[in-house]
Amino acid sequence: MKKELLIASALVTTLGATSVAQAVTATMAGSMKVGAEFESPDSGTDTNNVKDQSNFNISLSETTDGGTTISTSFEIVDEGSTTADDDNAIKLTFTDGSALELLNAGNAASTHVVAVPGAGGEQGITGTSTNTAPGDVDFGAGSTVLGVEWHSAADFLADGLKMSASFSTDSGAAKTAIARTENSWGVGATYVTTAGDTTVTIGGGVADAEVVNTGAQASADKSGFHLGVSAVTGDLTIGVGYGDGDTFVSSTAAGSNIEVDGSVMKAGVKYVTGDVTLALGVASGEAKDGTFGSAGTTDDSSDSTSASVTYAVASGVSAVLGYTTVDRNNEGVSTTLGGNAWYVGATMSF
Repeated sequence: MKKELLIASALVTTLGATSVAQAVTATMAGSMKVGAEFESPDSGTDTNNVKDQSNFNISLSETTDGGTTISTSFEIVDEGSTTADDDNAIKLTFTDGSALELLNAGNAASTHVVAVPGAGGEQGITGTSTNTAPGDVDFGAGSTVLGVEWHSAADFLADGLKMSASFSTDSGAAKTAIARTENSWGVGATYVTTAGDTTVTIGGGVADAEVVNTGAQASADKSGFHLGVSAVTGDLTIGVGYGDGDTFVSSTAAGSNIEVDGSVMKAGVKYVTGDVTLALGVASGEAKDGTFGSAGTTDDSSDSTSASVTYAVASGVSAVLGYTTVDRNNEGVSTTLGGNAWYVGATMSF
C-alpha cells in the first residue's frame, strides 16, 4: 500500500501545483497503409489478403509557470477492428532535461533498445502458439500499470549518455490460475558517439519481474538483458541487437502456464539512395519451454530473413515491396510452419 500511495502522491503533488486547467496544446499524426499480402506456407494452401491499417495519434502537452512540461498521448488503431491505445503515461519533463513518467510507464530496459534496421511491409507467415522462440530483444522486460520511470537529461555523467530506471508494483488483485506480472524493475542506458563520419549508438538494459499465479511457479519469472549497437554513415545504417532471458505464456489453466528460457539475435542494414530505401533484416530466436516448475529441455526456434524496397512517391506517400522467408523448429523437430510471403502496398503519413 505504501508504494501505491507514493506513486499517487507524486502525481497529485505535481499536477496540483499548476493553475486552473485551460486547453492544452494538441498535435496529431497518423498514417494509412493499404496493400496486398501473398503467403506461401511450407504446407497448406497459398493465401492472399488485403492489409488495410490506419492509426491516428494525439499528443497533448502544456508547460507550467515553473517550466515543467506535462504531456501524454493516445492512439486509435484500425487493423480490422477499432481499438484505443490507452497504455500511455503522464510524462513530466523538467527544466534540467530530466523526466518522470507516472502510471503506465513501462520498463526502462525497453526504453533503450537500439533500433535495428528491418524490412518494410506487412508480410509474414503465421506460426503456432506452441513455438515460443522470442522475436524482440527486450522480451524479458515487463511491467504493470502502477509504475514510474525516470529519465536522465542528455549527457548524464558523460557526453552522449542517457539513462533510465523504472519500477512498477502489483494492483492488489487476487491471484488466479492465469499467470501475470506482479511487479518489476528495469534500468537502461544509451550512449551516442562519433567516429569520423560515423555516428555510433550503443544501448542496453536489464530487467526483472515477479510472475504470480495460484499454481506451481518455482522457476517461473520474467527477466533478462539486451544489448545493441547501430552505426550511421551518410545514407548507410547497420545495426545488431541481442537479448537473453526468461518470460512466460499465460493460460486459463494453472497447469498450462508456460515458462520460457530464450534468446534472440537481430541484425539489419538500410541504405537510402535518392527516393529509394533498401532494407534487409535477419532474426534468429530460440527457446526452451515447459509448464511452470518444469523447465524445457528441447529447443523451439524461428529464423527469418526479410527484405524490402521503399520508394518515396511524394511527400508523405511511399510505395513498398517486401519479402520474408521463415524457418521454424518446434520442440527440436523441424516443422512445416515456415514459408515465405510477399507484400506490395502504399503508406500515406501525416
